[in-house]
Amino acid sequence: MLAMAESPWLFPALFALVVGDAFLVVLPSETVVVALAALSGATGTPSLLVLIPVAAAGAIVGDSLCYFIGRAVGHERWAWQSRGRLGAAIARARQTVLDRPAVLIFTARYIPFARIAVNLSAGAAGLAYRRYLPLSAAAGLGWAVYNCLIGLFFGNLLSATPLLAIAISVVVAIALGVVVDLIARRRSARAARPPADRG
Repeated sequence: MLAMAESPWLFPALFALVVGDAFLVVLPSETVVVALAALSGATGTPSLLVLIPVAAAGAIVGDSLCYFIGRAVGHERWAWQSRGRLGAAIARARQTVLDRPAVLIFTARYIPFARIAVNLSAGAAGLAYRRYLPLSAAAGLGWAVYNCLIGLFFGNLLSATPLLAIAISVVVAIALGVVVDLIARRRSARAARPPADRG
């Protein structure tokens, strides 16, 4: 693992992985970032001063590509999307992206499927890129720092056993991701209920 961390191809491969994760949620970009940060905390390699900006740049580029795909394709290409309850739901999502983009973009960065949907919707709804990019950049940087801090904590704590540090940091990061996802789903479900039904 240490030999791989010292490879000159590590950071280009990481960048490509994080960009790809913007479209394919099966790619384990969070897991890899956390694992590399844990290895850095335990052994000093790879450098966090490179790891964080590379991970953040990959997140920003990937999200921006989703945004531009959404802008190019739009919501209007498929007539079935404008009908019935689905059409109403899409209309609400589009309006929410325009009204509260910061909340959605920051929250969605930690929820894989939501991340894709929000970035595509931001482009399709016509959210100005000059407004979208700073939010996406801040969310991408925050995501990279968050994942690196988890890995770094356990890497420093378990520096004598780097592989154990990697394993524990990855499990903790996944668990925190599940918790964030559950909280976001509950808030979305609560917001979707009529006011009279909210407890």
